[in-house]
Amino acid sequence: MQESLIQRIMRLFAVCVVFCIYPFWGICQDAASVVDALVEMGFENVGHSEGENERVYIIQNSAYKLNGVGIGKAVDVVQAMGMPDGKPCRIVVLDNNVPQISLVCYSKNEADSLNSVGRRDWEVSYELGDSWKQARKAKRKNSSLYKVDIVVYPELRFQNLVITQIYQILFNLSPAIEVSLWKGMKLEAQVIFPIKNEYGRYYRQIRQGMITLSQTVRLEDNVFLTGTVGTFGNFRWGADFRTKFVPKQDERFSLVGRIGLTGVSRFENWRWKVSPLKLFTWSVGANFYWSQFNTQFNLAIEKYLQGDKGVQFQMIRHFRHASIGFWAMKNWEASTSMNGGFLFQIALPPYNQKRKGYIPRVKSGDYMGIRYNAGNERRYGQTYKTTPWDNVAYDNSFNPIFIKSELLNY
Repeated sequence: MQESLIQRIMRLFAVCVVFCIYPFWGICQDAASVVDALVEMGFENVGHSEGENERVYIIQNSAYKLNGVGIGKAVDVVQAMGMPDGKPCRIVVLDNNVPQISLVCYSKNEADSLNSVGRRDWEVSYELGDSWKQARKAKRKNSSLYKVDIVVYPELRFQNLVITQIYQILFNLSPAIEVSLWKGMKLEAQVIFPIKNEYGRYYRQIRQGMITLSQTVRLEDNVFLTGTVGTFGNFRWGADFRTKFVPKQDERFSLVGRIGLTGVSRFENWRWKVSPLKLFTWSVGANFYWSQFNTQFNLAIEKYLQGDKGVQFQMIRHFRHASIGFWAMKNWEASTSMNGGFLFQIALPPYNQKRKGYIPRVKSGDYMGIRYNAGNERRYGQTYKTTPWDNVAYDNSFNPIFIKSELLNY
């Protein structure tokens, strides 16, 4: 029986539909498989977007303590399973659902005999690309929202004030509950348990640590803003606002600013004692990053907690598991106007610990370190932290230059 004209047209239409859809079906399958593999590894807020000019993957590294290691493992998965043909591939890295940096790999020339893609081929920068406006709407798997971390922060301090004893030691374990409430918003509540105390009566008691709500947003042109309210370190409470700007022309440079309105905060004999919010502190500074040696230079003019003002310089060398540096300060109010010392932060094991659904995860803090005060100045040049993880190593963990060096040296 001969086919009718309508049957021939329908068969031809079906062939055309399959011919047109099949390539995209393969693309979707590849990208979806990559998303599932990344979720299985412990990455959160994972998604992908397929545009005409670029394929975009979105990830948040929650399983690997070292960002360079975690991002490198994500790159390996994408290279092995999810590279598109004929167009670039981009990976956007989030922190608490806020985009920080992106990695882009441009498609190889088909005539190139070395057509394989390696870690060396990925460019890393703060730029998110033109496809981000579309990609940020993509559906994501393994959300980080409302998941609870119980993070145990060790704290070691020492001072030399008694002639008969070389150092007085203070060692605390300070667990904190951390919860992501919505994009850029985090709740943290910390309790301090003294383990070894040679600092005095007040430090003997169990007491509150930092209890804060913080909101981070990213604006156009590589501007990051963070506002925090609550109880801070160094016996302060109030509000803190900080900003960071990275020029597109040269990402080795950055400008940072900070302003705070605080009062005294003490938890003593199970009572919270505070003073009014009257003190304004501020800091304005600039950073330069020497990419050859992963060394950061910082210069800032600041107003401190006693109303004193000064200028501070820092030089910090960043390694995979540690950040080590020196600092120097000129204070116009202190009796000894010059001061300085060294600082370091060391990453704490275990380095890989992914969450299991919404079961609260218990983990160690990302870093532990000290800031040594060679001049033994206790009154002037003092500031505060707004979060337990506020340190130079964490600040550098999303530096594109540092991430690129980690990809090349892993």
